[in-house]
Amino acid sequence: MDSKSKSRADTLPGGAPPPPRRARWSFSYRNPSAAGVCTQESPLVPSKNGDLWNDLTALHATTEFRDRAVGQLSAAVQIPTETFDEMGPVGEDARWETRGPFVEHLKGGVPTCMKSRGLMDEWRRNEKLELQKVNTYGLIYTWQGSDASLKPLLLMGHYDVVPVAPLSVDQWTFPPYSGHFDGESVWGRGSSDDKSGVIGILTTIEVLLEKGFAPTRTIVLSFGFDEEGGGYQGLTDENIDMQGAGYLGPALLERFGPDSFAMIVDEGVGFTETFGGIFAAPGVAEKGSVNVNVEVQTPASLPPHTSIGILAALIVHLESNAPVPTLELGTPVFAMAQCIAAHAPEIPHKLKRAILRAPKSKRALKAAEEMLLTDKMFKALVGTTQAVDLISGGVKSNALPEQALALVNHRIATQSSVNATITRDAELTLEPAPITPNDAAPYALLAGTIRATFHAARKDVKDTEIFVAPGIMTGNTDTRFNWELSEHIFRYGHNDMTDLDGGLGGIHTVNEHMVANAFVEMITFFTTLILNADEAAL
Repeated sequence: MDSKSKSRADTLPGGAPPPPRRARWSFSYRNPSAAGVCTQESPLVPSKNGDLWNDLTALHATTEFRDRAVGQLSAAVQIPTETFDEMGPVGEDARWETRGPFVEHLKGGVPTCMKSRGLMDEWRRNEKLELQKVNTYGLIYTWQGSDASLKPLLLMGHYDVVPVAPLSVDQWTFPPYSGHFDGESVWGRGSSDDKSGVIGILTTIEVLLEKGFAPTRTIVLSFGFDEEGGGYQGLTDENIDMQGAGYLGPALLERFGPDSFAMIVDEGVGFTETFGGIFAAPGVAEKGSVNVNVEVQTPASLPPHTSIGILAALIVHLESNAPVPTLELGTPVFAMAQCIAAHAPEIPHKLKRAILRAPKSKRALKAAEEMLLTDKMFKALVGTTQAVDLISGGVKSNALPEQALALVNHRIATQSSVNATITRDAELTLEPAPITPNDAAPYALLAGTIRATFHAARKDVKDTEIFVAPGIMTGNTDTRFNWELSEHIFRYGHNDMTDLDGGLGGIHTVNEHMVANAFVEMITFFTTLILNADEAAL
């Protein structure tokens, strides 16, 4: 094993080194067995649509198809669709109008500078899909299946992006909205988060249409335009004015009703290497979120006791008394740890033993917690986090500040709640998402689809395996508005992150990019998912 591979393999999910070999924990019981822990679904390949699947996976392996897919993603990246904080309503705030060219691009109205055909050309010719626009730029596409008794499949994504900081533009290898393809990756804001998801889904649908596929199960697509702003335009005294996904969710609920979808798949992390094993962790839950304003008001006084100084002391006190994370049985994070213990070939023996023994031993659970929490990313997944993200105060250099404000953001663990996290008024509260069951048919279908896709993309590579484990999202996706639509909600983007050294491909920062081969494999994943769902009992 080369040193780079060894570095990746000997880490926890967040990239930190494993705990020292001489841990103070020792156990006298026999080594527990991993048998029956995190059992894996067999790779699931379509049967009724098997010939079509074979044709499409062969097509995806060609250079011609890669160039076609790359061209679509590149064209999408070239259209800036930035979301800023505190944007006014659609129709009043001109910054929303950047979405217009993107929607036109999907319909085929591509600017001449973009050497790409419109994704909707085939859709318009076939007139197979119904488009519903929600609040101008929210998009719902419906491909009606032949069997109306089957619950539809809902695929989601968002096409807005975080802004590019003007001072960082010269740090990009290629201009942030160039969509440049260097032969290996597409570069630019949104190439990974989440235009690759949106364009990957649309390309999948377009090719299925070209091949004459007619679904049995209805397929619904929902694309938001303000996910990077949380789906909320802002706050009022009486309600929350939601522009994008906040309108899409209610529109889907009104049209289809509660518990109307067989399963929902939205954006999420991909698969990576942990302790020598490759793991995909589709998010079966999301943390909650609460923002709390801390405000200090003081009359004009002599330094150093200004409102800013008092606020600073409060912030130090908050950060010195952060919520203490605990590893708890029955949580998605513990289920993920069990999968790593059962299947990662290079996990330290003491950590493996503690995790496997934890369901029957509080001492072992505490030992596993202590070792796992040495990794910063795993620590963030386990517990409720807090971060002071905004601060303001003062109006002039020679005037003492009478008011100072700080905003503290909490990401709430699935085993906690808003009330348990904070008892004072908050600007915005979001309870942790309901946990998707991982012992039901939709999870099995997704897991089998992930494994089949992984193997299909590596037909010439022997003895390469991927394991699927329940995961959790530390951030929030647009699925927050769709809890009533299905109990089977997954946050997963089939993106190969094994060669990113623990990074995320520049998401939300400089040099965001998407590897072309990984993007094609993402299209294979959506193809396999649609074909599998079409013939499954869900």
